[in-house]
Amino acid sequence: MTSAAATRAQVVAEARSHLGTPWVHQGRASGVQLDCAGLIVVVARALGIVGPAFDVNGYVPAPDGTMLDWCEAYMQRVAEIELGAVLALATKNEPQHLGIVGNYLHGSWSLIHACNFAHPPRVIETRLLFAKNLRLRGIYRMPGVI
Repeated sequence: MTSAAATRAQVVAEARSHLGTPWVHQGRASGVQLDCAGLIVVVARALGIVGPAFDVNGYVPAPDGTMLDWCEAYMQRVAEIELGAVLALATKNEPQHLGIVGNYLHGSWSLIHACNFAHPPRVIETRLLFAKNLRLRGIYRMPGVI
């Protein structure tokens, strides 16, 4: 870990700087290719709040719970949604999708995430809505976020 700190607003600004980056499974190249976990990793690294061990790899595209294990190991679970938080979301039974909470228009929350079902697949920001096929499974604060 590092001793650097970042504000929640800095997390959101950095995440937004990656909007439009093409989605590629296990992508970790800023501006070139990212997946949902890759977005979290490159944002944290760009802010200097994590070391090299802050990453997860070898996961499969289908939900298997790997993302939740990584979140529990490397981030702090928090009780309520907050700006800059990382959300672990289940698209099926197990959490397998991650995104960063932003502040959307008119006071609602947004989700900044690398999305393989966007057309074309890329990093997008959408209004945060939970539905039968997108369920909240955990809320986390990245290390060093104040």
